Amino acid sequence: MDLVIRGARVVDGTGGPSHIADVAVHEGRIAAVGGRIAGGGRRTLDARGLVLAPGFIDMHAHSDLALLRDPDHGSKAAQGVTLEVLGQDGLSYAPVDDRTLGEVRAAIAGWNGTGEDIDFDWRTVGGYLDRLDRAHGGQGIAVNAAYLVPQGTVRAHVVGWGDRPATPAELDRMRTLVAEGLAQGAVGMSSGLTYTPGMYASGAELTELCRVVARYGGYYCPHHRSYGRGALAAYAEMVELTREASCALHLAHATMNFGENEGRADELLALLDGALAGGADITLDSYPYTPGCTTLVALLPSWANEGGPEAVLARLRDDAEAERIRYALEVEGADGCHGVPVDWSTIEIAGTTDPAHGAYVGTRVPDWETARALLLGDRLGPSILQHVGHEENVRAIMRHPVHTGGSDGILQGAKPHPRAYGTFPHYLGHYVRELGVLSLEECVAHLSGRPAARLRLPDRGLVRVGHRADLVLFDPLTVAAGSTYEQPRALPAGIPHVLIDGRFVVRDGRRTDVLAGRAVRRTPHGGR
Repeated sequence: MDLVIRGARVVDGTGGPSHIADVAVHEGRIAAVGGRIAGGGRRTLDARGLVLAPGFIDMHAHSDLALLRDPDHGSKAAQGVTLEVLGQDGLSYAPVDDRTLGEVRAAIAGWNGTGEDIDFDWRTVGGYLDRLDRAHGGQGIAVNAAYLVPQGTVRAHVVGWGDRPATPAELDRMRTLVAEGLAQGAVGMSSGLTYTPGMYASGAELTELCRVVARYGGYYCPHHRSYGRGALAAYAEMVELTREASCALHLAHATMNFGENEGRADELLALLDGALAGGADITLDSYPYTPGCTTLVALLPSWANEGGPEAVLARLRDDAEAERIRYALEVEGADGCHGVPVDWSTIEIAGTTDPAHGAYVGTRVPDWETARALLLGDRLGPSILQHVGHEENVRAIMRHPVHTGGSDGILQGAKPHPRAYGTFPHYLGHYVRELGVLSLEECVAHLSGRPAARLRLPDRGLVRVGHRADLVLFDPLTVAAGSTYEQPRALPAGIPHVLIDGRFVVRDGRRTDVLAGRAVRRTPHGGR
């Protein structure tokens, strides 16, 4: 054997009881799991006092460029994450043409940076996945990555950034692009239905694209139309359109935010339970924090975002148009702000793309004029924390049996949300050990086995003979998120070892130089 791990408390990812066992690894896979494995390996690890679990799967990640930019990627590897799902919220970098790529880079600079340090030598989904595999001089990437075809990018590519229905020919072209992306390895399709231009798609248009996703055995992952006023109706729309398309549904960062929804998580869960009882295939993800995180420009009404980034900037420069935007935000409740009039005291600047505006980071936005000046000065680049969540909703949703973990981690900015560096240890330390909201076994299943089942990966997500040796070892007595709102990039405690394909990417609490991650492509049988 290449490695024998001795005496660990094995929590296998099924939700079943843990047990003390040895685990042997050979040629990147789990070769044996037993009470005492006879003989040794080329290496032996004493894991007494540690939990051995399947590597964690981040079902909602924004590391699309970070994996290419940073070989260390300690933000995720140190948490025990061995697989991230990219292409989220309907906006990412494939499939594109030259025009669309430039527009998307500007639109989501607050998520991923401008990309000036990246060689965008791909245009297709397959090309992007290949680029991940040959990153960093051909060595690969820090952790594994799967990809969702971003519906907003597809719409920008075919229809543009205008608020109008797609023509029949345009809908056919979008169907083709989604099908090509899935055939090239994407695991499903995402949407950002409070972001332009994805939000301009009708339910009927989305249903047609979901039919394509269903044909390929993928799933639909929407950031739906509202997490505030009208949230339940927005969830119901997603349930109904995927039922019509016979498509699996995975609800992105599922929560109920803003004052209108305090204490209403049970209404969402009742809606989902009814659909599940009727045979729907539904899962969801969430992060264990109350504030959200997005870009400042995303709060604007959809009409102000029509036409793409340059058109937005032109409207912001025009005093009359800027006043219309302010009225929509502060009085009417813009659709970009989930139909709720903005409370500027809940909006905290997390990062800017231009260091000249760095003094704003960590401060609350006092008024519209400050927000307008920042959007213009930083060319739509500011990212924000939005303090609008409710703890009781967070806890209720994470208990649901179809729940999985997703960080929604934005790594850009001087003061990012601590979820980017802390989601998975925060579940284990705070919500398992300190609060007892979930048992350890159940929580590990939410972070490993259930995500792998949603992704239809037959050899990941469980500690089982024949499965890939994507493993994490942590101390259940000390595991905790190090990241805080004041120190958001602090690494977690209590996670000494992480392996991908049987290779240590974290050993003795330190990131190694191993780049064992690769693109995980959808196949007829799952996996790569």
